[in-house]
Amino acid sequence: MPADAATANPLTHRSEFASGLRPRRHRHLLRHVLNLEDFERMVEHRLPRAVFGYVSGGAEAGVTYQHNREVFAQWRFITRILRDVSRRSTATTLFGRTYAAPFAIAPMGASAVVGYDADNRMARAAMDANIPFILSANSITPLEELAQTNPHAWFAAYQKPAAENIQAMCERVAAAGYDVFMLTVDVPVGSNRENNIRTGYTMPLRPTPRLALDGLSHPRWLAGTGLRTVLKRGVPAISNIDPTQRPTIFSRTLGGVTGHAAFAWEQAELIRRHWKGRFVLKGILSKEDARIARESGVDGIVVSNHGGRQLDGSVSPMDVLSEIRAETGDMTVFADSGFRRGTDVLKALALGAHCVLIGRPFLFAAALAGEAGVEHAIKLLSREIDTDMALLGVSAVDQVDASVLR
Repeated sequence: MPADAATANPLTHRSEFASGLRPRRHRHLLRHVLNLEDFERMVEHRLPRAVFGYVSGGAEAGVTYQHNREVFAQWRFITRILRDVSRRSTATTLFGRTYAAPFAIAPMGASAVVGYDADNRMARAAMDANIPFILSANSITPLEELAQTNPHAWFAAYQKPAAENIQAMCERVAAAGYDVFMLTVDVPVGSNRENNIRTGYTMPLRPTPRLALDGLSHPRWLAGTGLRTVLKRGVPAISNIDPTQRPTIFSRTLGGVTGHAAFAWEQAELIRRHWKGRFVLKGILSKEDARIARESGVDGIVVSNHGGRQLDGSVSPMDVLSEIRAETGDMTVFADSGFRRGTDVLKALALGAHCVLIGRPFLFAAALAGEAGVEHAIKLLSREIDTDMALLGVSAVDQVDASVLR
């Protein structure tokens, strides 16, 4: 990275290697990681097949999952030259706060089952790098604990439709100090994830000889994540799905934890009335829904197909981003699903997004090398965006618009 880029994109690191493994070990692992996709390749055989399959897979035949990566090839850049890009900056402003780069760590359920204390490790790395981190309601890390780790974190909810539950959940999240409430809206029912069945992953978790053998054949994960998590937290519980209930990962009540078919715009508007902070809807693919969100007083939307994990055959956010942006008015627009490269991020910005959410690679980074792995992932993507901006001929993210694409 050139000296001027380092000046333009300061990343403050609390410690070079903070995740618990020896620094030499971290350096050995991370020197082989040159981009975000490398993390998945390196961690695949270190995780139980059921755990890796849960994170890496999509719904049904994986058509949407594959399309999410392939869609970026539809656009090419038109570069500009002799523009003096020596003072470029990747900084972006979201909800009144300036962040170092236009990407965030997306909410991911069960992260701490994949990598030890992964929610806290990703949250610390995000805070040190000054990018947003979003905690999932399906995490086993209590939202109050995470807020102590990263006071600037956001919260992503799977909300029950009952009015009293909505009010109580809003009060709990506000009391913990969160400013952004992100409601996941694209899961009225659980999807058909055949890959989970094939690899032995279920929720609620059902102990079987096959699952036990899977764990025993991965002793590094078993000792470093599974047993350490039980020693720290006891039987893991889904901590943030409800104002008071904490069902364990073995509880039969988990069957409907994400899907609430009765949830409608009426309930979303009720959250808007109770929630005094920024309110974001995650999972929009329709310009009509974007318009309704704007008219309902929503502050932001995430154009998302849930990483290909819900309706197989759905469009990519990139397919509809520009037409949705035309309906959003003053709302902040995010996009997710399939982003891996700096050029992917810049293409989304050019089509109207203000920021991109990225999930799987950061979780794989935490599973591979803890907080140091996440720090490395953030630096890799930040450097790509910075280099790509210079080559494109722009000095600020708000200069990236439709004119740079063909």
